Amino acid sequence: MVAWTFRRHPELVVILAGIAAAMHVGKLSPAIPALRAALDVSLLQAGFLLSLVQLAGMVLGLAVGLAADSLGLKRSMLAGLTLLSAAGALGALAQGPASLLALRACEGFGFLLAVMPGPGLIRRLTLPGKMPSAMGMWGAYMPFGTALALAAGPMVIDTAGWRSWWLLLAGMSLLMVAWVAMAVTPDKQAGHGQAPATQAPEFGGAWMVRVQRTLSARGPWLVALCFALYSGQWLAVIGFLPSVVAQGGNLGAATGSLLALAALVNVIGNVASGRLLQRGVPAHRLLTIGFVAMAVGAVVAFADIGWSQSPGVVASIRYVGVLLFSMVGGLIPGTLFSLAVRLAPDESSVSTTVGWMQQLSALGQFLGPPAVALIAVGAGGWQWTWIATGACCLLGIAVAQWIRGQLQHGTV
Repeated sequence: MVAWTFRRHPELVVILAGIAAAMHVGKLSPAIPALRAALDVSLLQAGFLLSLVQLAGMVLGLAVGLAADSLGLKRSMLAGLTLLSAAGALGALAQGPASLLALRACEGFGFLLAVMPGPGLIRRLTLPGKMPSAMGMWGAYMPFGTALALAAGPMVIDTAGWRSWWLLLAGMSLLMVAWVAMAVTPDKQAGHGQAPATQAPEFGGAWMVRVQRTLSARGPWLVALCFALYSGQWLAVIGFLPSVVAQGGNLGAATGSLLALAALVNVIGNVASGRLLQRGVPAHRLLTIGFVAMAVGAVVAFADIGWSQSPGVVASIRYVGVLLFSMVGGLIPGTLFSLAVRLAPDESSVSTTVGWMQQLSALGQFLGPPAVALIAVGAGGWQWTWIATGACCLLGIAVAQWIRGQLQHGTV
């Protein structure tokens, strides 16, 4: 039954490949204590290990999306998964921080190559009426993969060590290489009877033409800006969750599992966005609901509003705010991936558009946590953090309304 499902729906294999790639991004956080003990990794080096993947996206997102459009979507995903597998396997042999840092940068590049083609492949493999639902599922690849890594990583590391954790994920990526190769139609073919994608002009300036076409259109800028406003605050809140919980009480040994759950519930919003889009709910409305929920959730999680309950109850209330923030906020990325496919200048620029969205998203993730930390340092606590996240939400709502106006007038 399972095999039949994946044969009939190869887009699900693409989504699983995205999850496998995302686990490489999330695998480091639970391994930091073991890496510090085994390889004498300093806190500064650990910070670079965490940020190198985002740095790659921030610098190379558009370029890798452009390369994916030119190389071919399936070939790009296979190349990215292969690079992730090779870098992960070599990382398991690392004897010091320097080699691990270099391989982490390789993983960042492999991650981009693997995930940039995802929306374009799903568009090619899915019936038009099912595409919003499939895009909503694709939007969940990052939180789902991160949650799996946060949940499984400590168990594997405690049992078999961090090197085995690296090798396990390298093996998973290699398995996905074989699966994608078998399940996904070649780049020159289209799925479900759809016409092949229009190819970009094949001459020396083809890449620059595609970049100009993408960046001169409003649509790619709007979805990319919206994604940056979402991703920066989401990573800041999820990343600082242990400190947020500690502000109002202590949930003790459960904190690690709660962190994974807070990332995992984001999947619910992503999947729901696809279902709701398929039922005709306007994209701008889903974006607005997501940003409003994130604003309210951040107030509950951070604001010092005179709780009179016991510290444990306060911690639980704040954690509920984080769940609201993450779960309903998950409507945003799923909706934006659908919009990116719709608002790309043409079919040959889908991955380039997603690459630009990824690049600004990475910029948001690079700037968001330090900004939140700076406010916390200045305020002597987390109580004013909701102002920063709230400002992002207000801007996000404004961009959503701009998207609405452009879609209504057909000028994106």
